[in-house]
Amino acid sequence: MPPTDAPNYLDPRTLAAIGPIDLRARMIVEGMMTGMHRSPMEGVSVEFAQHRQYTPGDDTRFLDWKVYGKTDKLYLKQYQKETNLDLVVLVDASGSMRYGSTRGQVATGSMRVGAGLSWSKYDHAASLAAAMCHVALRQQDRASVVLFSDEIKTATRLSNSNDQWRTIVNALSSAESFEVSDPGASQQKDEPVPGRTDLARMFDQAVARLNRRSLVVLISDLFDDVQVIERGLAQLKFRRHDVIVLQTLDPSELDFPFRAPSQFLGLEAEGRLNLDPQALRSSYLDALQRHLDEVEQIARRFRFDYALLNTQEPLGPALSHFMAQRSSSIGKK
Repeated sequence: MPPTDAPNYLDPRTLAAIGPIDLRARMIVEGMMTGMHRSPMEGVSVEFAQHRQYTPGDDTRFLDWKVYGKTDKLYLKQYQKETNLDLVVLVDASGSMRYGSTRGQVATGSMRVGAGLSWSKYDHAASLAAAMCHVALRQQDRASVVLFSDEIKTATRLSNSNDQWRTIVNALSSAESFEVSDPGASQQKDEPVPGRTDLARMFDQAVARLNRRSLVVLISDLFDDVQVIERGLAQLKFRRHDVIVLQTLDPSELDFPFRAPSQFLGLEAEGRLNLDPQALRSSYLDALQRHLDEVEQIARRFRFDYALLNTQEPLGPALSHFMAQRSSSIGKK
């Protein structure tokens, strides 16, 4: 059973911040019902597309008589259909996403964790997923969440039914059932470890599940080889999906504030290392920045939207600002 406080992944303050947001697709989507997104199928709907010369058998109701008066030729008006969107949110639930140095109520305003408890990267990712699904369902678009680590662990059906919100929240809460508290304690180095990141396998499985063009949101710390990330995003681009990449990191990962020599535990079976943080801080920050830059460049190269999110920063304003920028850029096209 999911925790009773699971629905609070979507905090009221976050809900207020994302209230004005519309979730739109950059690509032309293939829908099954009338919605707010442009379809590749031409017919009779809201937005004018083009004229087409009349041929015998066409419906004369759509003749443009003004054009006929000017050219003495018969042309039909054609319109773009408006259709629904499929939103698929890929949420990283691997071991590294369990790290958290910030406090829940201080960092996010969330009611899910107490002020004295840590707010992990997964908590932030789950809240992001809940917020985006909420927007999609409010628009009557279909939404789904997919949780993964070394493979896809659970996935909800694509739906905009009345009970889909509860289904999504329960799925986000279920990640606790495959958490690994200390991967290095009971696993050998070369053995498969539950909770270890395997983006290559996840991308293969996710792409196989997507039957039609969708808006895919990837929420992860993306601690994997950049070539693996590039190949995965290339698969989604080849299948003509629209993609948003939200790289979610803890402030301690971004700043590396540690000073005293300490034992560091790898959350994905890397084992334990005794390290002097001050001695390696500069090299660590340089390596991290290179990785962040490469990930962003890959996303931009495929014309995907990208954002780096700090789990210490309130989720609502950051997501609202990002989505407003995205909508504005789509509107200019």
